Amino acid sequence: MKTFNRPGKAMRSAMARTLAIALGSLALTAPQATLADDSAAAAGKALSNPLSNIWALFTEVDYTFSNGDLSDKNYHNGQAVIFQPIMPIPLTENWKMLTRPTLPIIIANDVPNGRRYDTMDLPGGNGVILKPDGNAVFDSEDGFGDMSLPLLFSPKSASKWGWGAGPTFVFPTGDEPLTTDTWEVGPAVVVTYKTPGFTGAVLGQYWWNYAEQDNDTHDTSHGSFLYSAWWNLPDAWQVGMNPTITYNNETRSGDKWNVPVGFGVAKTIKWGKMPIKFQFSVEKSIVREDDFGKDWNIRLNIIPVIPGLVKKPLF
Repeated sequence: MKTFNRPGKAMRSAMARTLAIALGSLALTAPQATLADDSAAAAGKALSNPLSNIWALFTEVDYTFSNGDLSDKNYHNGQAVIFQPIMPIPLTENWKMLTRPTLPIIIANDVPNGRRYDTMDLPGGNGVILKPDGNAVFDSEDGFGDMSLPLLFSPKSASKWGWGAGPTFVFPTGDEPLTTDTWEVGPAVVVTYKTPGFTGAVLGQYWWNYAEQDNDTHDTSHGSFLYSAWWNLPDAWQVGMNPTITYNNETRSGDKWNVPVGFGVAKTIKWGKMPIKFQFSVEKSIVREDDFGKDWNIRLNIIPVIPGLVKKPLF
């Protein structure tokens, strides 16, 4: 396995802050966006479809409650913000590339001392540090998480069904223990179904490491499966859900899966001519990691639509 050096924590933090500031500035200074159907309802519906042609700045605020055997079933809280620009790029008259680079910023996240956020033991460590009562010692961690980059290629379609496929990457931009310390690659596939009153989608991604930071870094083999279903209501309201199932093949047998279900409401408004979608949801994990994992999640999404920076096909 190849090993590479990466920029230090200060430089990585500065790079991530620069990216976040650039994305925020773009949202505030970009010309007002327009849609073919100039309505908030049309924008909200399009934002529920990962194959739509509109550009947007997806911002997510998560408040999580995690527990497990290592916490004696007591809850530990976590907060994170995720920046994710939505960029559909037309390649030809019949094909486009969709990408959503994802930058997580961990405000505070309790992690068992001796483990990473993904339940794997820290490389070179001695496992979880336990107190005399048998519960783990928890550290509140903050910093940047690893950046992911899916590149989905999708054909033009006039039917109710749509699809896209391509590679997906993970880069070790995160701070310890919020990173896997590996470069990862794998496949990504999305399938959508839409009617005038409903939009559904599934997005699956899986990653394996192909290069690492240090020789004692663990191999990785993990994936995520987002499933969403949104029903359109009058006055640009929507109800539905969009949880993400996660799987880690490299960890202990009882810690591989986290399977949430949820319910959410969304409302799209117009700020001048710029549509902005507000989405609030609550999720409960019906399957979670035995040792320690997310049990409840409260989520707020703020998604302003911005003008497409690439309007004509590149080829």
